[in-house]
Amino acid sequence: MRNAALVLGLIGGLLSLLVGFASFGYTEVVDAVGEIDGVAKQVENVGLIRTVSFLAPILAIAGGAMAKVRALWGGVLMSVAAGSMYYAFGFGVFTMFPIGFVTLGGILALAAGKPDEPKSHF
Repeated sequence: MRNAALVLGLIGGLLSLLVGFASFGYTEVVDAVGEIDGVAKQVENVGLIRTVSFLAPILAIAGGAMAKVRALWGGVLMSVAAGSMYYAFGFGVFTMFPIGFVTLGGILALAAGKPDEPKSHF
């Protein structure tokens, strides 16, 4: 389960990186160029979009990387990343796979109760 959480967290984090680049870039372009009627309108909470665009991919990738050794911490980080992406961006065509992968990775990491390998963690 930890290996699956690792892979899902990394893939979901990389996909959320693309969503983050697009979202942050969109807010920057609208700030620079201005709103265009019927084409580009600035989002309500620019700070939220920019913060989640930066933090969610980092949390997802870090959580996926931690899932093998520290499954609880990794699962919590991936769950926070998925929840923040859902809150900021909603569930749509471009966010369904990043949110789905990171959520499933977080669930699998949290469900991995015992270590896969019998070794000390300290």
